[in-house]
Amino acid sequence: MERQEERVEKAGNKSYEYCFFDLDGTLTDSSSGITNAVRYALDKYGIREPDRRKLYRFIGPPLTESFREFYGFSEERCLEAVRYYREYYRDRGIYENCVYDGMEEVLKVLKQAGRHLVVATSKPEVFARQIISYFHLDPYFEYVAGMELDGGRGTKAEVIEYALEACKVPDRTKVLMIGDREHDVLGAKKAGIDCLGVLYGFGTEEELLTAGASGITATVEGILEYCL
Repeated sequence: MERQEERVEKAGNKSYEYCFFDLDGTLTDSSSGITNAVRYALDKYGIREPDRRKLYRFIGPPLTESFREFYGFSEERCLEAVRYYREYYRDRGIYENCVYDGMEEVLKVLKQAGRHLVVATSKPEVFARQIISYFHLDPYFEYVAGMELDGGRGTKAEVIEYALEACKVPDRTKVLMIGDREHDVLGAKKAGIDCLGVLYGFGTEEELLTAGASGITATVEGILEYCL
């Protein structure tokens, strides 16, 4: 991704005790694995998509929602396409992935500052835990929350609520969601928590601001400035 100039916008002088991180496009650049898996699924229906960047819109939202919105799949075909997607993803795509430069240092500083770090992702929880462990990020996180393989916790708001309950968060005003897509912002708003939008992932500034992000940062390092 093209690097943007450092910029952090923050309203007020709020202190956060809990930092909920999205996974794809926030902690890791998962574009290769996800788009390869989407191509694999679409190929089953004779659909060819040579422009990989057009498939970046699959990164972040629930897969069934994306297959329905972008290719007009029926509910039944969406579920079938997700199964094809996972055929590729669970063995290969999951590892076609990398942690963003500087992210581990950000997590380390937040942890040392006493913040409670949690993953809240629309990816199935079993895959999210596998990725966090594979990249040795598990020491930084107190909990990894995601969707269920059978479609349960099917929205970002439901994942966030699940994470809040699992972590027994006493005060939602002390929680910050950090993510790169409008689904992170809208899910956070529904759960009654703030959201910091990041521009180094796969969303746009317009998308994040229109959704109502509490703040915007163009870089990984900007997360620290906003949180601390």
